[in-house]
Amino acid sequence: MARTLMRFTGVGGQGVLLAGEIFAAAKIKTGGYGLKTATYTSQVRGGATVVDITLDDEEIYYPYANDGEIDFMLSVAQVSYNLFKNGVSEGGIIVVEPNLVKPTDEDRKRWKIIEIPIITIAKEEVGNVITQSVVALAIANTFMKAIDRQVLIDTMLSKVPEKVHALNKKAFDLGEKYAKEAGA
Repeated sequence: MARTLMRFTGVGGQGVLLAGEIFAAAKIKTGGYGLKTATYTSQVRGGATVVDITLDDEEIYYPYANDGEIDFMLSVAQVSYNLFKNGVSEGGIIVVEPNLVKPTDEDRKRWKIIEIPIITIAKEEVGNVITQSVVALAIANTFMKAIDRQVLIDTMLSKVPEKVHALNKKAFDLGEKYAKEAGA
């Protein structure tokens, strides 16, 4: 497998950052290399945040994604979408939370924009907004096929308290379902 570069963006306090940690840990479990680099524009809740995930079978010598190299981005906040979208390669996939992120017509010509209401799914269908990172994780993996599904689920469950395992499994299944319906 060639290198896979993914980016998750939101604002401080949103749970998408956990998805990056789970991806990196799962890749390492399979004997590969996984790195997550997080950037916070400000330490205040509500500041734009970005996590770049690099997955590779070979050792990773440079932990940051260069602009234009990212294969997949998921965004749940307009401020961070605007700041970080240009890192995505021409024709790359960008999944947005349509209630919070409004891509321009120009963006839609440049990238494959997919609208999935990640936060609504977590809040209303799973029943817990905190599960949005797991919904995002499943969506990203369904599009990118970056990690074996079971390895990813096992890694995710190892990172969340046991009392919320059933909830997070439900979140993963729903993320996967919505991604497939959106054409993954």
